[in-house]
Amino acid sequence: MMNSKAQVMLVDDHAMLRHGMAMLINMEPDLEVCAEVGDGNEALALLKGTDKVDIVLLDVTLKTSSGFEVIKYMHALQPALPVLFVSMHDETVYAERALRAGASGYVMKQEPGEVLLTAIREVLKGNVYLSKEMNAKLLNRMVAGHPEHEQLINSLTPSEFEVLHLIGSGHSSKEIATLLNRSIKTIETHRFNIRTKLNLKNGADLIRYATRWFSEEPIDQVYR
Repeated sequence: MMNSKAQVMLVDDHAMLRHGMAMLINMEPDLEVCAEVGDGNEALALLKGTDKVDIVLLDVTLKTSSGFEVIKYMHALQPALPVLFVSMHDETVYAERALRAGASGYVMKQEPGEVLLTAIREVLKGNVYLSKEMNAKLLNRMVAGHPEHEQLINSLTPSEFEVLHLIGSGHSSKEIATLLNRSIKTIETHRFNIRTKLNLKNGADLIRYATRWFSEEPIDQVYR
């Protein structure tokens, strides 16, 4: 008998959270977890050998890679494969970038299980899923617009964007290195590249820019 349940792949390096999501999904009559992996490379290896995955639930930050890099390779293997980001990172910071990377939606891990299940089903229908608050925010951003600054931000690599976010959250280079499992030298290189791409003079300007960007204060004030 053919399996009519949608096949879900989970990609998250937090094993307990991953297993919890699997239990939630497997209780549903129309959904089934077909694979659980904690690493982007492992997920890509599985996708190379099958076309039976209907949707991927992908974390933004993995131990060895960024979810934004992983989704790029996933779509190189299977262009039509829907990917839903499920992350602890603030939706207001990462959701827009996730959509630009090719994701079909974004759900924060703090949301109730019912929200995750709704998001999965919406994405499987071919729709994009974001919270009502995030939809409103994106609409307001489109209307208000800061095209020059948006273009600068979009020039950052996924790793640089993560570092910028953590700087804006008040973390030092040492703390960021620990959080992202990278060397301090790598983080300092990212900081230099961010400053160069954003046309910032020094570290103090970088901190001001990052803080104001992610708190949604007028970014033009950075240059005053």
